[in-house]
Amino acid sequence: MYPRFSETFIVSEILAREAAGEDLVIFSLRPSTDTRFHPELARVRAEVIHIDRPSSARSFWQTFAEAAAEPRVAAAVPGHLGELMELGHDDAIQALTLARLALDHEVTHLHAHFASVSTTVARAASALTGIPYSFTTHAKDIFHEDVVLTDLARKTADADHVIAISDFNRRYLSRVLGPELADRIVVVHNGLEIDRFPYRPKQGATGAAPSLLAVGRLVEKKGFTHLIDALARLRAEGMSCRLDLVGTGPLEEELRSQSHALGLDDLVTFQGALTQAEVRDMLTDHDILVSPFVIGSDGNADGLPTVLLEGMATGIPCIAGAVTAVPEAIDHGRTGWLVDGSDGANIASTIAEVAAALRTDPAGIRAVTDAARDRVCRLHDSAVQAGQLGRLADAAAERATDHVDDRAAVAVGAANPPNEPTATTAETVREMESVS
Repeated sequence: MYPRFSETFIVSEILAREAAGEDLVIFSLRPSTDTRFHPELARVRAEVIHIDRPSSARSFWQTFAEAAAEPRVAAAVPGHLGELMELGHDDAIQALTLARLALDHEVTHLHAHFASVSTTVARAASALTGIPYSFTTHAKDIFHEDVVLTDLARKTADADHVIAISDFNRRYLSRVLGPELADRIVVVHNGLEIDRFPYRPKQGATGAAPSLLAVGRLVEKKGFTHLIDALARLRAEGMSCRLDLVGTGPLEEELRSQSHALGLDDLVTFQGALTQAEVRDMLTDHDILVSPFVIGSDGNADGLPTVLLEGMATGIPCIAGAVTAVPEAIDHGRTGWLVDGSDGANIASTIAEVAAALRTDPAGIRAVTDAARDRVCRLHDSAVQAGQLGRLADAAAERATDHVDDRAAVAVGAANPPNEPTATTAETVREMESVS
């Protein structure tokens, strides 16, 4: 789905790759259901093509006929018909359409975000066209209990390369997929447009009661129910903290009811969905960003949420749940504070510790936020990310071209075998075939 309000990291990647000189086209497989959009979308130059899903048998066959009218797709379909039939009807027909459109637009590399439907379609389109593909793994697409590891392994085996957004994700994928696929997995960290997040370190607490900010979809893995419990604990201990909770999601009514039952209506404000620019302003207006991530009951967990990187970049002290790749960004006591996101007492005591330091040790807080800013600039600059992704895509396209040339050379050689092939030519062909 493109655009999607919650996926600011994809827009940042697109903008950075365009700034690096890449020529992109965006294929969206699902219509957006969001009602708000980030202003950064207006800066994207790439053409956006929405690939519809047929709503009737007539439209299905019409779409199939359009794809088959492309000679290269038509020639490839018989050899891949069995694979297409294994897919759901929506995935199969969208793969055929994507194959046709990718050839029409002279695409040299297909890249999908998330190892789910988008990669299913990209893999099938790659098989039909010979255009190499890759995909970025994030969180739900690899951690959730519904992930089928055999399917993930097939996608990885057929991809030119697979992007892991963290060392944790790379280790996890290497473990569940096996060592034979590990060399296909490359770490490329998600990036921020650093200039859009100027560093504004705290000069101390903004008021008598610490102001807390939490941002994310209102779902289990964000740990917000434990944060609300922590606020109740703090109030019982004589410390009242104000919390602005930004986001929407299926747990909103449950969280509102919890807050009301605990008598926190005067402290917790549900802000709803805000743009990235609005969140950036709130990061500079609040004392502490609290992100008590947990691993959900369904196995789902965050990879490395963008809002945490945004907070570290802007200079707000950050408290985060120690799940998956979060400890790669938050070094406890050095670039932020780690907590057990399911432990309300741990969250409460850490909030109290950081709030006290804001009042009594602003220099110590400044040292932590300085180090956090430095880490984000070194590891999560979208310009660096774009360079890495661009080089990987260029290398994949070059390998694909070499592979086609090699096959042509072998075919010509079989049709017109030389009387005395030189050792150099024979060795080169064997080397190429082994690489292929």
